[in-house]
Amino acid sequence: MRILVVDIGGSHIKLLATGQKVPIKITSGPTMTAREMVRSVRAAVAGSRFDRISIGYPGVVRHNKPVTEPKHLGGGWIGYNFRRAFGCPVKVINDAAMQALGSYRSGRMLFLGLGTGLGSAFVIDGVIAPMELAHLPYRRGRSYEEYVGQAGMKRLGTKKWQRHVFDVVKLLKTALEADDVVIGGGNVRRLPKLPAGARRGSNAHAFAGGFRMWKPQPTR
Repeated sequence: MRILVVDIGGSHIKLLATGQKVPIKITSGPTMTAREMVRSVRAAVAGSRFDRISIGYPGVVRHNKPVTEPKHLGGGWIGYNFRRAFGCPVKVINDAAMQALGSYRSGRMLFLGLGTGLGSAFVIDGVIAPMELAHLPYRRGRSYEEYVGQAGMKRLGTKKWQRHVFDVVKLLKTALEADDVVIGGGNVRRLPKLPAGARRGSNAHAFAGGFRMWKPQPTR
């Protein structure tokens, strides 16, 4: 089975197909609508055929469909028929959940993605549970995302931002009784040292998660 994994980000869309080692990058941004994403992906892989496609989407996904429009891209995602557009079966999952699935080893794993915002997902005994922790209140009427997202880093400075990352990881790890914490996203590189009990994620794990999406998940 030949699978194409599409990892959609605010600045780039990355593609990796079964058997490939180097992803294809497509520039995205505020003009990247759902229709334009499909057109750009089809052009980038022209001549190739796929049996399945996995999409990591930067927003809330329920029942294999986006239910919110992405903050940093164009519109038209809610209700868009990806299967019809690509001509093959498509699975859509939150982008943090896709990277979490690819990062998973065992037990109860919390994934936190430090990027423009704060992505989050939880995996329990191999079962993925997308989460939306970013907008929960954290301090002084501000959310977790407002402290450990990109805007928080700019407002606080890197040193204070790092301290808040450590605090947030400790709080959420304790609250969710996580055995393992993976910190991914583009800003993980801003952490020369990781909080206790955490390990560093990788964008490559998003592709691993995309391939795993077509394997049967364990039931509880």
